[in-house]
Amino acid sequence: MRAARRGVVLGLLAMGLSACVGGSRGAVRVPETVMRPVPNAGYDTWVAGFRGRALGKGISAGTFDAAFRSAGFLPDVIEKDRNQTEFTRSIEDYLAIAASEERVSKGRAAMAREANSLAQIEKRYGVEGNVVAAVWGLESFYGERRGNVPVISALSTLAYEGRRGAFFEQQLVAALKILQNGDTTPQNMTGSWAGAMGHTQFIPTSYLAYAVDFTGDGRRDIWSDDPTDALASTAAYLAKSGWTKGQPWGVEVRLPAGFDTSLAGRGKGRSPADWAALGVTDMDGRAVPNHGGASILLPAGARGPAFMIFNNFNVIARYNNAESYVIGVGHLSDRLRGGPAVRGAFPPDATGMTIADRQELQRRLTAAGFDTGGSDGVIGAKSRAAISAFQARRGLTVTGEPSLELLALLR
Repeated sequence: MRAARRGVVLGLLAMGLSACVGGSRGAVRVPETVMRPVPNAGYDTWVAGFRGRALGKGISAGTFDAAFRSAGFLPDVIEKDRNQTEFTRSIEDYLAIAASEERVSKGRAAMAREANSLAQIEKRYGVEGNVVAAVWGLESFYGERRGNVPVISALSTLAYEGRRGAFFEQQLVAALKILQNGDTTPQNMTGSWAGAMGHTQFIPTSYLAYAVDFTGDGRRDIWSDDPTDALASTAAYLAKSGWTKGQPWGVEVRLPAGFDTSLAGRGKGRSPADWAALGVTDMDGRAVPNHGGASILLPAGARGPAFMIFNNFNVIARYNNAESYVIGVGHLSDRLRGGPAVRGAFPPDATGMTIADRQELQRRLTAAGFDTGGSDGVIGAKSRAAISAFQARRGLTVTGEPSLELLALLR
């Protein structure tokens, strides 16, 4: 996550997708743990020293003292920061979660509820409602997982710990400025363990740069149950990053036999007409309309689906530069407005299994009494527990890993 550059959405893996640990429809949501401060003399000394630095940056003594009155050292935050799992899901698994049937259906319902606000936001900022809703869906599951960690405690703990002390102190000063501006209170300023806040998980510096008061109540309130200000702030961010209304982020395409894959990759742009001359078509065999310069992306390699991406892909990347995230937002936004699932086939995984194999494995395990929580083909924690239980019952080496051999045993 390139938070220091893009300045937003530290909470994606912690909030939006890793909260979905596999099994039921790709998403078994884990209850949020309440973090409680513990006494720490070193932290107290650091806060006392930081007070002077904060006041020197324009924070009033009253704002500082009110913010830290109930703040404290959170050891759980340090544990999460030091033990972040850089789990690299395949793009197939990522999309199975990011655009799961549950996330799509909930997103369409959320868009219906917020139709008036999204229409007004689109009119003002020129960012389509389904795109804003897709960011909302990936970041907090449409507001269901906004985070309950006190932001001042989290950021001060991380700044004191020092691994990225300068960055988190910068975010802490920004959070204090938000409080000083009166947009929220210390008690209401909650978010992820890393300080990302609200429905679309802004970090404080991004909030100061892009958040808007769309409701006109005098506060830029991204924490409220009413998501309007958060959705408008996301649209403002994308608009200021260069969003072009009416242009797709990308389209799925078919490549001709023998396509030179060295031509693929971000930044290797050609016109859609040039790509058509090379035999690239949309999934129905037609030339892709001219939406400006375009690159070909092969996120699963030469044997997987292909996408022709446009400038709006790069705009979403300003929000989060991870390629899978951008495709996830783009694809979810297409599904929310009625578009199809990815039509190209993904290659087998490292075990030789296709998603159909993994789905069959989950179905057969569940039928045998080892509940996987669903059959989406994503092997998460619940599926691994079911595999382990089956292996133990059969006297096999317990690995918790799927395999074609295991599937054969279940048939």
